[in-house]
Amino acid sequence: MTGMVVDMKVTIPRQRSVLALSLAATLAFAACGSDEPAAEATTAPADTEVADTEEPAATTGDPDADYTGSYVLTDEEFATMTTVTVADGIRTIVSNALPDHEVGEFPNPGNPNTISAQDVSYEYPADPVYVGNATTAMTPGVAVNGVKFEPATAETVTCESGETFRVEALQDIYDLGLDFNNAHVQPTGEYHYHGISELLANAYSTDDDLVHVGFAADGFLMYYSKSGAYSPSYSLSADARSGTDCVGSMALGGEAVDVEGTTADGTYASDWLYRDGNDGDNLYLDECNGTEIDGTYAYVITDEYPYISRCLNGEFTATGPGAGPPRASSTRP
Repeated sequence: MTGMVVDMKVTIPRQRSVLALSLAATLAFAACGSDEPAAEATTAPADTEVADTEEPAATTGDPDADYTGSYVLTDEEFATMTTVTVADGIRTIVSNALPDHEVGEFPNPGNPNTISAQDVSYEYPADPVYVGNATTAMTPGVAVNGVKFEPATAETVTCESGETFRVEALQDIYDLGLDFNNAHVQPTGEYHYHGISELLANAYSTDDDLVHVGFAADGFLMYYSKSGAYSPSYSLSADARSGTDCVGSMALGGEAVDVEGTTADGTYASDWLYRDGNDGDNLYLDECNGTEIDGTYAYVITDEYPYISRCLNGEFTATGPGAGPPRASSTRP
């Protein structure tokens, strides 16, 4: 297997409401604060230029809405409420984390949790700075609709011989209860994406191939290519796995797992190796699934591993489980 994407449900995008954002309303809605402080912006070779504004870049019902500035997004059918404010070099995102599209059945056999409204906020740089240090990010970004991207999982297989294998969300062996949006629900009730949601991409699609679907924690924009023009630089390891007396975490049933000598098939994150270099094709993505697009660095969500960026190349404050210093990833020639 070279990567699996859950079957996706296609619907015609509905009209949503993008409302004017006054300063008073912004301050009231953002009063809960932020979980991710923004890094101070400085000069960079390739910066994303975003207007410093308190007014939305879109109008109600505009099919060509620009979500790079300030906006308020509401959807009465799905109870979505997201406010994004760009001011003083900071993009503040405040959301109830309810998506503006259909979701699967929750709880389900692989995911016992129920979706519930959250009270989340993020502060990302509006003037991002590229540094190229590939720093791991557990939550690398947030979708335009306020739902977070979190590609890695908490489920692991641990071996007495010392190996730990982190289970991938998009794989065929373990049922983690993902729906047709490649998403599921955490014990807190927070819905989150592990891969691209076709409903999300369709909702914000324009005539362009690249769809702006989110904001990375370092401030650079996140896109999805409808044509699949951008390719990840990862491939499956040709080496057999090693590990004896291995047991899955409680979420996997706590049962013994046969690892020693098995073939890398994408079930675990360590099955994948980064290919350093792009074979002369400038559409190959870097280790963090990023590239330069029209002179500006950006991230691309792909249908193949790593699906969503697992690390970031811009300045940001890494918080939460899995956050830390630059990655020491495996590579192959």
